[in-house]
Formats: sequence, C-alpha cells, structure tokens
Amino acid sequence: MKRLLFFTLLALCVPLTAQPKSPAPSIEGTWQGAVEVNGISLRLAFHISRTPKGLSATMDSIDQGAKGIPVSSVSMQGDGVVIDMPNIKGSFKGKLSADAATIDGQWSQPAGRFPLQLKRTANDAVAEARRPQNPVKPFPYGEEDVTFPNPGAAIQLAGTLTRPSGKGPFTSVVLITGSGPQNRDEEVFGHRPFLVLSDYLTRRGIAVLRVDDRGVAKSGGNFAAATTADFATDVESAVAYLKSRAEVDPHRIGLIGHSEGAVIAPMIASRNPDIAFIVMLAGFAVPGSELIPEQVRMLVLAAGKSPAVARQGAAEESALLQLIVTEKDPVQLQKKLEEKLSSIMPEEQVGPAIETLTSPWYRYFLTYDPAPALRQVKCPVLALNGSLDRQVAPEQSRDIRAALQQGGNQHFETLEMPGLNHLFQTARTGGPEEYSVIEETIAPEVLQKVASWIEKNSSPPEKN
Repeated sequence: MKRLLFFTLLALCVPLTAQPKSPAPSIEGTWQGAVEVNGISLRLAFHISRTPKGLSATMDSIDQGAKGIPVSSVSMQGDGVVIDMPNIKGSFKGKLSADAATIDGQWSQPAGRFPLQLKRTANDAVAEARRPQNPVKPFPYGEEDVTFPNPGAAIQLAGTLTRPSGKGPFTSVVLITGSGPQNRDEEVFGHRPFLVLSDYLTRRGIAVLRVDDRGVAKSGGNFAAATTADFATDVESAVAYLKSRAEVDPHRIGLIGHSEGAVIAPMIASRNPDIAFIVMLAGFAVPGSELIPEQVRMLVLAAGKSPAVARQGAAEESALLQLIVTEKDPVQLQKKLEEKLSSIMPEEQVGPAIETLTSPWYRYFLTYDPAPALRQVKCPVLALNGSLDRQVAPEQSRDIRAALQQGGNQHFETLEMPGLNHLFQTARTGGPEEYSVIEETIAPEVLQKVASWIEKNSSPPEKN
C-alpha cells in the first residue's frame, strides 16, 4: 500500500516549456532542497534552463528515485519565483536572495504547505540515494525488453524479461506491483525492489518478467480508470505471454506479488489452475475498509502519538470509509464528503481528496475481500510479512493462513520476518519515514527464502 505517501511522482514524461512573466537568467541552473512531511525528508532538485520560448524546468525527487518530472511553468516577477506542476498538483513559490544563491519559499500540494529553501548547486553535485543492492551490468544472464497485448483491455503492455543462461525450459515468475502507478522496477523512494529481486532470482536459474503498470512508462492504457480486477487481467496477459516463450516451462509459471500485488496473485491462482505457485509479499486477507483504518492507527503510533490519538484516527478513518462504501448516490456522497473533509483539511485539499476517495480503484479496493479467493487457491503458497510492517498489521496478514487452511490447501508456508518493514528492509521503527534513508532495498534473508522456496515448490500444479 502506498496510499499514505504524499507524493505521487511516478509515470514521468517529457518536460514542458512555459512563458515566464519576466525572464530571469539569474535563476538558470540546478537548485536543491528538502521538504519535511510527517518526519519524512524528501530531497528535491529543480533543473531550470532557458529555451527560445522562455524558462523551462524539470524536477527530480531524489529520495523517490524519480527524475525529469515535468514542470509546466516557471515565472519570475522581481525577486519572486513561481514553479507550477499541475500534473502532481504541486507548486513552489519563493523569493530569490540578493546574492542569487538561495530561494526561500513554500512547497504546496494537496497534503499541505511546507517550508522549502532551494540552494543553487552544480548539476553534477545533486546527490543520489545510495542503493548498494542495485545490480550493475554486465549481467550473467539474458535481458530483453518485451511487449505483449491484453486483448480484453485492448492495450499493449511493456516490461523486461530476464532469462538464465542456458536453453531451459526454466521456471519463471511474473512480478506484480503494489498499489499506485508503478514502473516495472516498482520504483519508490529511490529503491527498485523488483530490479533487485529479478536479478537475484535470475542468477538462481529462474526467469522473471516484470512489467510497467498500465498507463505507466511504456505500457498503454489508463491507470486512473482501472481497478485491482483490471490489473489482474494485465497479469494474466503476462502469464499468457510467458507461455509463448520457448525457454519458459509452461507448467512452472508462478506469481510474486507485493502488497496489492499479493492480493492479485491469489485472485488469479484461484481461477487459473495453470499457475504453479504464488509468493505473497506483505499481503493481507481483509477488505480495504478494514485494512486502512488499522494502517492509520499503526502509522500514527509510529509517528510517536499516543494510543488514544491513534485509535481516534483509526475510528475517524473507518467512519469515512464506511460512508464511501454505503452511500450509493454520487451526488449525496459528494455532498457528505465535502461536509466531512472541509472540517479537517484546508479547502484546496478537499477536491483532490474526494477525487481519490471516489476513484474506481479506491471504491473497489475498499469492498474487495481477498479471503474467498485464498480459500480457492490449491497451488503452493509462500506468504511473507514483516514484523515491523506499519501498512499491513501482523494480525491481518495472519488471516492469510486461516483462509488457506479453510480452503484445504496443504502446501503453504506463512512467515513473519522479524525486524522488517513493508518494503522488507531491515528497519528500526517500520515507519515510512525510514524507507528512503535505509540503504538496503530488500533484506538478503527475504531474497534467499523466496528463491529457495521456489526451487522446492515449482513443480507443475496438480490437475483436478
């Protein structure tokens, strides 16, 4: 679950130029600063240049690993600087210092307004997040960019297939991203978990297909209009593509899903007997309307608030979600949400919040119960959760075991990994403020467990 993150800075595109009110060559160059949001420090870098049409810029969110985010306009009036980014509902307004070395101002998004001082820096001095687990080429295996269709959705999907050396046929897996628009590496906070995971598994003799979400990067389609069920059809199309590859054993194709992806994996396996196995990473077996309030409670606690404040926050979130689930009249729902939200957030945030809360994905996620599908899964299942996960409660992850037992599955293993967070990093508190500052992308024991388990449990699925 990545709903809690206040930036949505994936799915990048080409920067746009703009007509500034008063061109100011003195602000051309690279500017860097950091915003603090609920204890999370996010470093931003703006690259401002001049074109024949005026000033143009792009932004990097360094700790999220997002580069080249388009800026729609840069303007300067006197010493006032305004940078607008409507694609992420963001803007910066600041004042250039007399020596043109800093710009002091505010960063604004629907989540609020935050102080931000930008300092002029050399472009090559922009810091990169250190991620020592990222693999470095050349790789001892084959790597191929691929495309394939989802005929039912009439879209083309794009991804990367990594193949072990040799002829095969190989055991293979499709990686399934978590919620939010994700590229094929599931890139977040400068980490590329699926790149690290695919590299490790391929070196262990397992072919891996990782795919950009629909509407993200090189995949077609409309992400905003899709639900979890729609994303499941994209994964099924990926499985069909793997079956067409000569180096892939069609009887040993499995699924590895993270967070929402760990809900999609059993959804598919419950109706497709050709799935040989599934791995659920940070999965759960309760509807979103139960998951999210508990997530709120855990995050409030992780932020250092009292248990009473955490319980109150969870109760308020639950009441809000129940309103979305039960109110069927769109007009009435809009009215009630406006009344409720206007009392707890600034006016300019109400509209974007309602747009999110009433989106097709969100409403589907609130009501979908993963347990029935889990009870129908007959192939081997590995479910891993972190003991310090503050986005999926340990109690909710343990429901996975109960659902599998109720369905009579005899081939599953569930483990709570000590000291690991939602991203399976070795963590101190498990709070999301740690995600970007932890250099580790995935704990080595998780990589080892997933690979060794697949090697032992990737036999062809039994036919009923």
